[in-house]
Amino acid sequence: MAINKQQVRTALTHVMHPEMEKDLVTLDMIEDLIVQDSFITFTIDLPEKDPKLESKLKEMCEDAIRKFVDENAVLDITTAVNISKFRNNEDKGEFPGQGHRKKKDQQQDQDEEVLSGVKNIIAVASGKGGVGKSTVAVNLACGLARTGAKVGLLDTDIYGPSIPTMMDAHGRPNITTQKKLIPKEKYGVRFLSMGMLVDPDQAMIWRGPMVTSAVKQFMNEVEWGELDYMVLDLPPGTGDIQLTLVQTVPLTGAVIVSTPQDVALDDARKGVAMFKKVNVPVLGMVENMAYFIPEDMPDKKYHIFGKHGVRDLAERMGTNFLGEIPLEQKVRESSDEGKPIVLGDMETKSAQKFVELSNNVIQQLAIRNQKQDATEKIDIKIRP
Repeated sequence: MAINKQQVRTALTHVMHPEMEKDLVTLDMIEDLIVQDSFITFTIDLPEKDPKLESKLKEMCEDAIRKFVDENAVLDITTAVNISKFRNNEDKGEFPGQGHRKKKDQQQDQDEEVLSGVKNIIAVASGKGGVGKSTVAVNLACGLARTGAKVGLLDTDIYGPSIPTMMDAHGRPNITTQKKLIPKEKYGVRFLSMGMLVDPDQAMIWRGPMVTSAVKQFMNEVEWGELDYMVLDLPPGTGDIQLTLVQTVPLTGAVIVSTPQDVALDDARKGVAMFKKVNVPVLGMVENMAYFIPEDMPDKKYHIFGKHGVRDLAERMGTNFLGEIPLEQKVRESSDEGKPIVLGDMETKSAQKFVELSNNVIQQLAIRNQKQDATEKIDIKIRP
């Protein structure tokens, strides 16, 4: 029988706040409750950050749902600080603040690092959809793994996840005894995507806060281990997820993907500008679908979307040109089959170009790490 929201809310009435002696539903602390099949996600609102209380409430909510709703439910429980929501009640004495927390504890919270075992975090982005960003991200990750490096691949495109198909892995990930997700591993790459956690036929009808919460969970509550490179496959545009990433992790650099078409270049320019504005180094730009090569005429090149558009834009914007990837049928076939072209026939132009791209990214990372300080997370203050 399908789970519904009322079942979940009823279960959460059994979760008592340790200080208020009332349940979380009565205290109006449950927000953004979404139920899809056996996937349940919601946010616990708090007056201010308190990691110990957050952990305790999450554990209690999970126990209640598994006991009263479904012991096999897939849960995504997040917390959020909502100062304005509790201010009136606090003034009335109905919901005491957490001002008794020690400054030492607050400093420890600030010092907690996300993806601390990852040496280089690379964001693969595009200003526009449909330019082959995920294809580039997957082949870049596998190309890096070809060198013997330890590589991770995180699909942050919650609404349109492509990684499960491109890596031929649709099953749900396992969970550790500490209730952390274990990423799948294939072709020497550890990877995770929302597409592995939900029914592929169901649309993710989520508002922005839920999407960003899921992305944070993928970074905080997954056993990534020690990695040389983490490739982040971003959704198109310059919205919530991009902002969440620069607030959550210190990105080592960004790779911008575009076709040479003017419409795509207009948005790629905005992508470069966004990362520069938040002080994330742009490692360079990639021209995907640079030209078409007919299988029966391998020496022919047809510049369907324009010629050298990305190369010229990179020069004008003062950033590196990392390479051009041709438009070949085998790239599409290998993506649909779940075996990235960079691991396939090295006689194809695309495979060769992806190897070059991986080498160029490694080179730019080495230059960037030698000449520039580590990127800092963007601290955005929220005023009540």
